Amino acid sequence: MAVAGTAGPKLARVRAGSMLLGPAFVAAIAYVDPGNVASNISAGAQFGYLLVWVIVAANLMAGLVQYLSAKLGLVTGMSLPEAVRERTPRAGRLAYWAQAELVAVATDLAEVVGGAIALNLLFQLPLVVGGVITGIVSMGLLLVQDRRGQRPFERVITGLLAIIAIGFLASVFVEPPSGSGILGGLVPRFDGAESVLIAAAMLGATVMPHAVYLHSGLARDRHGKPEGRGLSRLLRITRFDVGLAMLLAGAVNLSMVLLAATVLRGRADVDSIAGAHSAIGQLLGGGVALLFAIGLLASGLASTSVGAYAGAMIMQGLLRKRIPLLLRRLVTLVPAILVLAAGADPSRALVVSQVVLSFGIPFALIPLVRITSDRSVMGANANHRVTTGLAWAIAAVIIALNVALIYLTFAG
Repeated sequence: MAVAGTAGPKLARVRAGSMLLGPAFVAAIAYVDPGNVASNISAGAQFGYLLVWVIVAANLMAGLVQYLSAKLGLVTGMSLPEAVRERTPRAGRLAYWAQAELVAVATDLAEVVGGAIALNLLFQLPLVVGGVITGIVSMGLLLVQDRRGQRPFERVITGLLAIIAIGFLASVFVEPPSGSGILGGLVPRFDGAESVLIAAAMLGATVMPHAVYLHSGLARDRHGKPEGRGLSRLLRITRFDVGLAMLLAGAVNLSMVLLAATVLRGRADVDSIAGAHSAIGQLLGGGVALLFAIGLLASGLASTSVGAYAGAMIMQGLLRKRIPLLLRRLVTLVPAILVLAAGADPSRALVVSQVVLSFGIPFALIPLVRITSDRSVMGANANHRVTTGLAWAIAAVIIALNVALIYLTFAG
């Protein structure tokens, strides 16, 4: 009876803690969007296991970054865009918002194009029609958040995240990858300018700027601004929340690279997502190909909703302007539809959009590190010197990769 009596309160505490999980899983959708599919499949198909280390490093970076973002929201009661606004003059604030809006457009481009490709693979719909449908469905998901609140929205997005995971992890069990290949891929290296381009795309698709902005607001809106022991408890739970979400997102991303490295390496017909889907069907069967397409569709629908949500939070935080949901959705949706209507290669457009996102990362990351390291803002919860050092190292690596990308691209 004593054991049962002890287990009861512990179980109750675990259940109560689990109810506080969720914001990180919404942010994690940004890490498994269609841009990830395009860049990860390209990485594995072109370079085999060479860039496995990029996925591992990017997800470790993402875990630290997302925790710092959530911590900012919990400790200060502000989102990152609001914190930037408080420290930036008007002209600088407008310029900062302009680059953030460009990042939001690039984000939505990847997600709408990915949804359009998935609908084309599943139902043979024209890409433009698929893009419009993706936009309409994402609008419906946003209405859930707008009218029902954050918790129902989190449940819907987490459910879509589970579908994404099943869709892409299935292939690893059907065709297990090479253990020695994976170990070899953990050694950091490149193989020419194209591998740097793909690595930058993988990084841009993983450590995504809008997820950095968003997580601070998600944590604040869910939990408010707790104090004392309540804040300490929430910070512990947030670390667990971020760890679980990044572990799942990392496993999905790694499975994409391993699928391409194991099954698609060296094939001439996999230079697009559609080509990869066809090859997967031929080599692994129609069931795996169907799961791949369903996972891609869930990815597009969920990530474009989360991206639009982040765009609204960025505008409201930086400019103190709230615009109607439909208009906010059109701002980033229209460019994506125009790209599809122009007949651009959708898979290449996905990869290029991720490179644009990679260039936007420092604008989100540098203010985040500076603010969360400031004791006048964060008090006793300011970053430890080791944490600050790691965060600055992450920013330096990302910036260095982008500089190398520019040099190798134009030098070649």
